[in-house]
Amino acid sequence: MTDLTELGIKAIREGVKAGDFTAREVAEGFNANVAAAESLNAFITATPDKALDAADRVDADRAAGKELGSMAGVPIGMKDLFASEGVQTSAASHILEGFKPPYESTVSRKLWEAGAGMLGKLNLDQFAMGSSNESSYFGEVVSPWRKQGSDAKLAPGGSSGGSSAAVAARLAPAATGTDTGGSIRQPAAFTGITGIKPTYGRCSRWGIVAFASSLDQAGPMAQDVTDCAIMLEAMAGFDPKDSTSLDMPVPNWEAALSSDLKGKTVGIPKEYRMDGLSADVAKAWDDGIQWLKDAGAEVVEVSLPHTKYALASYYIIAPAEASSNLARYDGVRYGLRDLPEGANLQEMYAATRAAGFGDEVKRRILIGTYVLSAGFYDAYYTQAQKVRTLIQRDFMNAFDQCDVILAPTAPTAAFELGEKTGDPLEMYMGDVFSVPASLAGLPAMSVPSGVNGDGLPLGLQIIGKPFDEQGVLNAGLALEERAGFTAKPQKWW
Repeated sequence: MTDLTELGIKAIREGVKAGDFTAREVAEGFNANVAAAESLNAFITATPDKALDAADRVDADRAAGKELGSMAGVPIGMKDLFASEGVQTSAASHILEGFKPPYESTVSRKLWEAGAGMLGKLNLDQFAMGSSNESSYFGEVVSPWRKQGSDAKLAPGGSSGGSSAAVAARLAPAATGTDTGGSIRQPAAFTGITGIKPTYGRCSRWGIVAFASSLDQAGPMAQDVTDCAIMLEAMAGFDPKDSTSLDMPVPNWEAALSSDLKGKTVGIPKEYRMDGLSADVAKAWDDGIQWLKDAGAEVVEVSLPHTKYALASYYIIAPAEASSNLARYDGVRYGLRDLPEGANLQEMYAATRAAGFGDEVKRRILIGTYVLSAGFYDAYYTQAQKVRTLIQRDFMNAFDQCDVILAPTAPTAAFELGEKTGDPLEMYMGDVFSVPASLAGLPAMSVPSGVNGDGLPLGLQIIGKPFDEQGVLNAGLALEERAGFTAKPQKWW
């Protein structure tokens, strides 16, 4: 019998529906994998009973002849940024340790209604601030991948590093992620899986711990493009509780999947051929261009002239919004409270935040507070918003010439844990290809394209027009079919 934990969303759903195996058998298999992989530190909280309960409901519905949902029998990992009713939701921060929400996030509720179950809450960079999953209060996540001939621990990417590690190591067939500046796409590229950030507003942000409200967007991380289409369909939809939610019907992305790109035009941004791009990534990009041509697409060069300002703008706008969002963590209503003897209210605020926030979170709060302060607001924040508008305009001009854009997901493959923690600027540079699409609110997807000379995965990124997730998924499917990526990490954990 096939190892059920090697199966993805579609295969599990179809197998459960056909009676080839039960949803409980699937849940038991993944629960066992989660329990055996503590050395990866991908999960903060395991919830095996919730996975089994959801599976039993699906099996009962099937036995009763009821129609099964699109995610029926599929146990998933939930990034610990999504509120889970009665289950610790910590955002990987000490300041929220022990917080158990009395409500469920809209995205997770939709997934449960579609028949999915929860294996547990996944580790992440604290408050989703990071590119390596090293800033978590609960310890770093270790990628299941290793360089050939090396035992050095590698970063799984961030902030959704627990999600990417869990899917790559077959601890879960899929997982939720959130993408503020690349936090679905970059970890997907680092671990050889697929992940899509939909158009801003496609998935409700209600019940997701906020980092930067004008950028945060939930999305799926899974083994392949088809699985991402299925899961995104279940996650997306209008939510009146989220003022930024798109009041649009959710297309049937899975049914419309097609790798035939005849009549489509793919743009190649000339500004992305920049210093620091590894030779392996450059070759993968060239391969991707040829694959899309083979799929019938025409390829044209496009220009995104304000790309060079994207990273600087992002690291003004995102920290500014974070400094506002994180002001709610004050020790009064929920989470950690540090109350030194004889302390007044202001001193309690200071002590709680000093103890509760990690270094990277404090760094971004300080940057954000600085750029929003009197005398600097216009010089920094206002200018960054103007540049954001120019970046959005660049993309719209490019889309006059093409349907989708192809670029690398990240400038390098995964790096070693600890390699970049001493230089935050170098760490931030890893987001250079992912940030522009986030600033513009565009759908963007990372698809594995091969391995580098060290045997580590590389990812290519498809960026699409607003609301055109279908175009992104189809181009991603064309890449996936031609890349033929089958590499998996060799089990050492």
